[in-house]
Amino acid sequence: MKLILTAQVASLGEAGDIVDVRPGYGRNYLLPTGRAIAWTRGAEKQIAGIQRARDAREIRGLGHANEVRAQLEALTVTAKAPAGQSGTLFGSLSPAAIALAVKAAGGPTIDKRSVVIAKPIKSLGSHTVGVKLHEAVTAHIQIEVAAA
Repeated sequence: MKLILTAQVASLGEAGDIVDVRPGYGRNYLLPTGRAIAWTRGAEKQIAGIQRARDAREIRGLGHANEVRAQLEALTVTAKAPAGQSGTLFGSLSPAAIALAVKAAGGPTIDKRSVVIAKPIKSLGSHTVGVKLHEAVTAHIQIEVAAA
């Protein structure tokens, strides 16, 4: 079964790739979860748009990853989350919230899947999180969590 990936799938490919998979895997997993669309000649034109979007946010090598790391580590990032009077959060700070806080602080757009949190952030204050930019480069940024 020939499909066009709309999102990154581990050990299969990136968004915009044309892949040939077994029919059951495509029908039961990739298509219902929205990770792929059926391949047609018309849908192949959509690949160009998907690949342009992927290239815009993709790190272009080790040198570019080091530049982005320097930008991220120079930022002062503040994330707001609902918290109780004791200083604990109602839940925890998600990778998506961290990615939005980095963007709001004037940093580059990062993918929420690249945010690495060693242990869940469940309290106010300063925390360190990692952002995996390249296989060899990880940026460590300070997040200041404030009550919303």
